[in-house]
Amino acid sequence: MTDGESASLSAQLTQRIRAAIAAEGGWLPFDRYMAMALYEPGLGYYAHGGRKFGAMPASGSDFITAPEMSPLFGRALAVQVQQALVACGGGQVWEFGAGSGALAAQLLQALGDQVSAYHVVELSAALRQRQAERLAPWAGRVQWHDRLPGRIDGVVLGNEVLDAMPVQLLHWDGAQWLERGVVAAAEGFGWQDRPTALRPPVEGFVPGTVVEIHRQAEAFVRTLAGQMGRAAAFFIDYGFPEAEYYHPQRTAGTLMCHRAHLADTDPLAEVGLKDITAHVNFTGIALAAQDAGLQVLGYTSQARFLLNCGLATLLHEADIKQAVAAQRLVHEHEMGELFKVIGLAAGVELDAIGFAAGDRSHRL
Repeated sequence: MTDGESASLSAQLTQRIRAAIAAEGGWLPFDRYMAMALYEPGLGYYAHGGRKFGAMPASGSDFITAPEMSPLFGRALAVQVQQALVACGGGQVWEFGAGSGALAAQLLQALGDQVSAYHVVELSAALRQRQAERLAPWAGRVQWHDRLPGRIDGVVLGNEVLDAMPVQLLHWDGAQWLERGVVAAAEGFGWQDRPTALRPPVEGFVPGTVVEIHRQAEAFVRTLAGQMGRAAAFFIDYGFPEAEYYHPQRTAGTLMCHRAHLADTDPLAEVGLKDITAHVNFTGIALAAQDAGLQVLGYTSQARFLLNCGLATLLHEADIKQAVAAQRLVHEHEMGELFKVIGLAAGVELDAIGFAAGDRSHRL
């Protein structure tokens, strides 16, 4: 995408959001702004044709995910998927938000005929096209969907999906909670807070604190639970348990933007041209799952999960270049500790291998 195309796209999206603000009386809650910035048809960050995933800024990408970092990610995850498929009694895999298609390709290659059908739930037409190109060797087994089916039997996967679901922002001014929303300002947007009955799940904040609440992600989990027959789900994302997420010293929340492999904290700038994310409150996800009748199989760091799934053996067998790249998956200062994995299940008995050692469910 050229600079001119980027500017035109952002200008169009800005006008569309400003129209939505005007239609709502001059104020739009942040979760609705975030939804438009990311998913507005043809204009939102994930809805247009610009490249998102890649290793270096020179590629035109904005960030890298674990499957692009190393194919060993998918090969290790395949061990857990295989075990879960056996427990579920079938060969159906469902991936939400498949990105570039890299993880799907790694799993399909590693699992072969053990996967009878690979379902991708993807809202972005642009990403669907790229996924189809990458997954052409398995065209007969890959299917795309834009909504949940009536029932899911098999394994559900979501790598960096929950963090991209719109969040609401709450501001504690020392006397009351306010919901932070977006208003039109000059050529772009500004912040404005309004009193609200919404509350974070814990107390004890210092004045000036801004936090996120994840009602959409938790609603997604509850909806998914209603569709799961004999199924196991694994979500991999950056985040914390509730006590760490809402720690009194985390006064600015976790909202972050990514463009050209640089991070910033201003979601109101360059609308449509950069990713907007928030870390995941895994306690909220676990509670939503349990309330909906799911079993929490386990919760641990990405490093521990991958090592439980045999990554150490894969590293030993890999060449130097592959091994060095894959180390970033488990190093504490890279993805190893910040990223977590939570497993959920319905209708199956599964002692999930990914949580065999180092399970942190007691910390949720």
